[in-house]
Amino acid sequence: MGKLGTPNLLRDARVYLSGPMDFVASREAEKKFGWRNRVSEFLQELGVTVFDPWFKPEIQGVKEYGREDETTARVRAQWSFDPSEKGAKARASCADHFWPALHMDLRMVDTSDFIVAYVPTNVYSVGTPHEIIQCRLERKPVLFVSPPIQFPALARLRNHLTKKGDAEGSGMLKDLEEQVPIKENPIGSPSLWYMPLIGGEHFFDGFGFAQYRDVFKWQRVEVDDREDANPPQKPLLPFLERLNLQLPKKWDRHLQKLAPNDDWLLWKLDRETTTGARLEGNHQPK
Repeated sequence: MGKLGTPNLLRDARVYLSGPMDFVASREAEKKFGWRNRVSEFLQELGVTVFDPWFKPEIQGVKEYGREDETTARVRAQWSFDPSEKGAKARASCADHFWPALHMDLRMVDTSDFIVAYVPTNVYSVGTPHEIIQCRLERKPVLFVSPPIQFPALARLRNHLTKKGDAEGSGMLKDLEEQVPIKENPIGSPSLWYMPLIGGEHFFDGFGFAQYRDVFKWQRVEVDDREDANPPQKPLLPFLERLNLQLPKKWDRHLQKLAPNDDWLLWKLDRETTTGARLEGNHQPK
């Protein structure tokens, strides 16, 4: 028995970890210490195969296809809007360079049973919405984490300028907030478009790392400070632990009661074979 008990319903399931990689504060720090590392370790304890875009799987017969690292985003420096042949060449080079990574990530989404998506409202991301939409087009669950967004450093700077009587500095700060824009989201409310797309029961306002930090011996990082300051009301990790034991239900507005959630289709496999997993039993109509 592992740290979280015995793998059960989630054993042999496959999950993809979706979330910003490009416009994060540090790609290097995100790869080494980001949320994906902990969620991967947690899910692997439950027997889940985890697809992490930072650590893409090897492809049969195609070495290093689609690999990403902390230097991948530098290719954007070659981009040009120049309408000449030189500009067209530069744009084609950028597009061709990143195609294998896009191809790999979407294929991992396609072959997963569900995805975990981390979608803070202060970080620009295009790949994450693409992956979420592809997953939902296939009616697969998206476990959507939208944490509270606050900027304590911004509040400290604003108070500092006010105390100093620096009207010019305060004006510059106000201009910056409007230009960026810097918008706090203290309750972690997701975009209205996401609400019907995801479904009401698969939203989470944090991971709930504190409950499992000692169990997994996780080194304390910045996300721990943020979750300690704003303890999640609906954390993801306890949900995943329960999911291993019982599939969640959803509200059926026609029946007016909770009913089986048909988004959750986890294959039942026969693990006794030595020639690869086989479907367990014959599902025949009555």
